[in-house]
Amino acid sequence: MSLFKVFNVAGSGVSAQNVRLNVIASNLANADSVAGPDGTAYKAKQAVFATYLEDRNDPAATSVKVSQIVESQAEGRKVYDPKNPLADETGNVTMPNVNVIEEMVNMISASRSYQNNVEVMNTAKSLLSKTLQLGA
Repeated sequence: MSLFKVFNVAGSGVSAQNVRLNVIASNLANADSVAGPDGTAYKAKQAVFATYLEDRNDPAATSVKVSQIVESQAEGRKVYDPKNPLADETGNVTMPNVNVIEEMVNMISASRSYQNNVEVMNTAKSLLSKTLQLGA
């Protein structure tokens, strides 16, 4: 595989992890919101990745993209607060189904993946630079 294709592969990884980090940030920002614009509790979202073959003749030349962002179907947590205007008949308020600990672990994983892809690009850049120095 050409070193130039490495930039395409790692660049697609950086882009995909950026989307993942934005989804995580949205989940964390809405972890304690009682209701969204539609009046219902926020549902956690996850980015789903898919690999794409860039060149049929070179199976190593693949890239990763976010194929979709899915909404969690898990139940929201119930908090007893009968004075809240959004409380149901039993006094419970449905809160978002965001698990802050899981989101933080997911954020660390996405951040490390992002860093690894940047390091791959830096290494490829260094190799190309050294190759050019050999020719001079």
